[in-house]
Amino acid sequence: MDKHDYYETLGVERNADDAVMKKAFRKLAQQYHPDVNPSPEAEAKFKEINEAYQVLSDSQKRAVYDRYGHAGLSGAGGPNDFNQGFGDLGSIFEELFSGFAGTAGGRRGGGRRSPRRGADLRVDISLSFEQAAFGTDRELEVPRMEECDRCYASGAEPGSSPERCATCGGTGEVQRRQHSPLFGTIVTASPCPRCNGEGEIINSPCAKCNGQKRVRVTRKLKVNVPAGVDDGTRIRLAGEGEAGALGGPAGNLYVVISVEPHPVFVRNEFDLHMELPINIAQAALGATVHIPTLDGAPEKLEIPAGTQTGKSFRKRGLGIPRLQRAGRGDLIVIARIVTPTNLSSEQKELLRRLAESFGDESTEPKKGFFDRILGTD
Repeated sequence: MDKHDYYETLGVERNADDAVMKKAFRKLAQQYHPDVNPSPEAEAKFKEINEAYQVLSDSQKRAVYDRYGHAGLSGAGGPNDFNQGFGDLGSIFEELFSGFAGTAGGRRGGGRRSPRRGADLRVDISLSFEQAAFGTDRELEVPRMEECDRCYASGAEPGSSPERCATCGGTGEVQRRQHSPLFGTIVTASPCPRCNGEGEIINSPCAKCNGQKRVRVTRKLKVNVPAGVDDGTRIRLAGEGEAGALGGPAGNLYVVISVEPHPVFVRNEFDLHMELPINIAQAALGATVHIPTLDGAPEKLEIPAGTQTGKSFRKRGLGIPRLQRAGRGDLIVIARIVTPTNLSSEQKELLRRLAESFGDESTEPKKGFFDRILGTD
């Protein structure tokens, strides 16, 4: 019978690179391997796919095939020698059949379950603005799984011990042998159904943990919140998560912080911003005022004459302590001129006289450089 074109067999273009051919072969092998596809045509189809891949994945054989076709491969270490020239087929088959323990009675590993790390836990706490700025201590109640202190994580009632599983001989897995026309005897391994992969049977379960080796308890933990934390900051407490299984390490506890807003201050990284209302007389003539601070003690601030709304003043070192660093941010004070309301008759008269004193003087802002250049009105 005439052989099919190898490129058509794999469903790839003639200029396909190794990665494309490997991907095509893997997909077809998963579909037609006799051990996963029992149809009568599967074995012949898989042999054809394997033959095509052996040639096209070998640069020398591929060059011969591209030049002379099937005839060029006859008697020259061609593809029909299935015991040689597999190249990276072994690794591909391991990817295709991850449950295989090996071939011809060999074992790839497996056995009893390995130690597993405990789960991480998360606790959310809310802090006041000042607590986040200056730091605080918090006591937490954390429910978590811990090793049973009655059986010392053996799962067996004190005075008894777990017994080796007779089904798997303590390995934690059972094997099934299957014959493949291409690869001989293939051994598959799966967790032992009797001991669930533990390799041991507990005939007298611990009365406290019921043989589970771990119990749920609620622990009180103290967490130190450093100065300078912000909304969303995470604090990691190593090893304070749930206990590991089979001797594995404990997980971690993550404390996630939310910060309540402040009625006066707004935080921007480590700086604080606040708005300072002043009246028109203070803005025009200047004044000395006292502003609040996060520390609690008022701070003196000089307002220069002619201050406009939006003018900012910086007070060094009155902001938020820098997290895990020395120093503090700054306090930024932004002036806002408040127009008076509910004036008395005397105040209205004074303002009228003030307005008359200005005469025809314009109160509009002076034109800027670009306004003068563009001639805007």
